[in-house]
Amino acid sequence: MESMWFLLFFTIWLGTANADTPANCTYDDIRGTWMFQIGQADSTNKLDCTVMPETVSTLTVTLLYPNEAVDQFGNKGFWTLIYNQGFEVVIRNRKYFAFSMYKQDGKNVTSFCDQTLNGWSHDTSDRNWACYSGKKMEQLKPKYHTILPPKVEGGKYYTTDHDMLYNINSKQSSWKAGAYPHFEKMTMDEIIRMAGGRKSRIHGQPRATRPTDKDLKSTTGYPESFDWRDHMGQDFVSPIRNQESCGSCYAFSSMGMHEARVRVITNNTQQPVFSPQDIVDCSEYSQGCEGGFPYLIAGKYAEDFGIVPESCNPYNGKDSSVCHTKTSCTRMYATDYSYVGGYYGGCNEYAMINALVKNGPMSVSFMVYNDFLHYKSGVYHYTQLENSFNPFEITNHAVLLVGYGSVEETGEKYWIVKNSWGPTWGESGYFRIKRGNDECAIESIAVESTPIV
Repeated sequence: MESMWFLLFFTIWLGTANADTPANCTYDDIRGTWMFQIGQADSTNKLDCTVMPETVSTLTVTLLYPNEAVDQFGNKGFWTLIYNQGFEVVIRNRKYFAFSMYKQDGKNVTSFCDQTLNGWSHDTSDRNWACYSGKKMEQLKPKYHTILPPKVEGGKYYTTDHDMLYNINSKQSSWKAGAYPHFEKMTMDEIIRMAGGRKSRIHGQPRATRPTDKDLKSTTGYPESFDWRDHMGQDFVSPIRNQESCGSCYAFSSMGMHEARVRVITNNTQQPVFSPQDIVDCSEYSQGCEGGFPYLIAGKYAEDFGIVPESCNPYNGKDSSVCHTKTSCTRMYATDYSYVGGYYGGCNEYAMINALVKNGPMSVSFMVYNDFLHYKSGVYHYTQLENSFNPFEITNHAVLLVGYGSVEETGEKYWIVKNSWGPTWGESGYFRIKRGNDECAIESIAVESTPIV
């Protein structure tokens, strides 16, 4: 009876695999022993997991601190939380990924962190796929939170707060703020999508972990400053682009990383530009123009489904229920994706420097506050200089880390970051942000992946 209820529960609440995912599950919610119910194997990644097929096998796996997984036979593997959305397990040469279970009624969300939505399992060679679902052995109490209602078309237009700009520029000297008139042609909903999107918001942002001795030693001998835009006389970073009012920053950050790393691997003999619109249109691991997360795109999507050149699906910044990518296009794949530091919650400044210098630019995320929209130059930090009425919502914005350095006059350390708001924003499309204190959580969830060239 319980298994019948469990399957019915999934069928009613699952919807489509790329539905909104406002679940809010923490590391401690997920850690513990799980039972995976696995469906019939399929040789293709085109299987439909919307409705869970009949269970043909089970796997019991215990998820231990900080990232070890052990199955019922004693085999050891790896696991990581994926933001607050779900988790991935890699064990016995198979990968298991699913979003956490939730129920949404308007703005009210109930998270069932001891269960998953239907997810995907495949071997590490991506040849053998299956649908699966998970249920934790320990029953947890449901968790409740509220979210803002979805956007209303024709909403209030964004208005520049000139008093805030004056306060930023007069009360600190680290960075300069200014007005961007084209922002005032966008609604508040469009501004929020541009800055990450409501569905990229993480409830309970992680913090950078304390560096280990290994982390500190890994950067010994590295230069005081480093920039992939000017390394050994070459620019290894692809051109600045503009995501416009679509919440596709996660796709631009992910594609930008692969573009740069292909350049690094081939010593600039290959300079591809990949299609973010393919991600917006086609990925079941994200929410189109409403947001997504680089781990699932730069990592899982690039390994499981591959990415395509821009010409195969040119960017239009709009959601679509149909994948418009040309089927004749050859996909490029990637592998060895991971959170920098090894797992979600294991990141820090030194691990990021090591990965950046050794492997190339990487996707990073940070919390965007209202003042960041008006960044013009300098080393950004959150000023907290805002009026009491501020309709902007804090979002989680994905960008591309390309270098680091310090201000010669003050010694202030910074990261060099590529944004996706066009070349007229910030420092020719880039910005610098304070380094070493996890400013706006930018040192907490870096992601990297290796293109297969």
